Amino acid sequence: MHLYNGEIPADYLGYVRRKSIYILGGVILLFLMFIYSISVGAVSIPPYEVLKTLMGQNVSTKWDAIIWNIRLPQALAAIVAGIGLSITGVVMQSILRNPLGSPFTLGISNAGAFGAAVSVIILGTGKMQSTVANAVTINNPYLTTMTAFFFCLLATGIILIISRIRGSSPEVMVLAGVALSSLFTAGTMFLQYFADDTQLAAVVFWTFGDVGRANWNELAIMTGIVLLAILFFAINRWNYNAIDAGDETAKGLGVDVEKIRLIGMVVAALVSAVIVAFLGVIGFVGLICPHMVRRLIGDDQRYLIPGSAVMGGLLLLISDTAARLIIAPYVLPVSVLTAFMGAPTFIYLLIRGYQR
Repeated sequence: MHLYNGEIPADYLGYVRRKSIYILGGVILLFLMFIYSISVGAVSIPPYEVLKTLMGQNVSTKWDAIIWNIRLPQALAAIVAGIGLSITGVVMQSILRNPLGSPFTLGISNAGAFGAAVSVIILGTGKMQSTVANAVTINNPYLTTMTAFFFCLLATGIILIISRIRGSSPEVMVLAGVALSSLFTAGTMFLQYFADDTQLAAVVFWTFGDVGRANWNELAIMTGIVLLAILFFAINRWNYNAIDAGDETAKGLGVDVEKIRLIGMVVAALVSAVIVAFLGVIGFVGLICPHMVRRLIGDDQRYLIPGSAVMGGLLLLISDTAARLIIAPYVLPVSVLTAFMGAPTFIYLLIRGYQR
């Protein structure tokens, strides 16, 4: 950056200001949607009463229980999961230099689902409850997460090997993701075949990605992992910008490309594993959000990472709120809506890629 008369150029200040305004606007919209999401449902609660309750003013014992025990953890889980999936998509697309990179499209989410199924069926970490809201409970979240992480890491290693041997073109990565998804889905079905009725019901219900099943303890674990991942990705934002320009350019700037790529994929796999272990498979969020944000603020990772985090939280929160309202009082799993939104976008990106 060049200085003129000791001052920062006005064009650069305008560049930064525009991107900051987009991100700040997204944060404000996310907060408004957060309040609205808590206020709607089978029992409607006025938004100002929601604000009073969140500020510690006990307006109604009934509303207090609904907000703190059901809707608040669900809304927060949607935001945290959306942020986690979105930032992993940003980083995968950058370090693999592939616009179709995301935990879902590369088969990493399905690998985590298989790992969690292994934990639930073979290791006995999942059990059925009598309540619909918590039909499946993970009684050993640490073991379940580590098992899911192991298989996410396995899928990540396969992706990196394929990328190294055949290159990271969109076509190669998509085909690899399809193969891995099919492989781990077949593995999950194999386990289901030998499961008893309770285990089968637990796994089938669990595979429907749903943010409503997270309790406060699971939410705390997810939040801690996602915050650490955001910090790590933010620290490496300049490295990702360099890799976006090409491996040779990045190496010329002193970036250890292989190390950055490996560690970035491992961190992304850990985030995916935690979310899959607690919430099930939620597809396409990590693919859609980075592309939506790029259209607004460009490819600069300094703004793309926080912008995608905000967009991911907002998109999944909107999807979860809509899933609760479409066929109320029944609740659709949020993964159904994200799949409906994500599939057309995925096809569009494929077509646009081939046209290029």
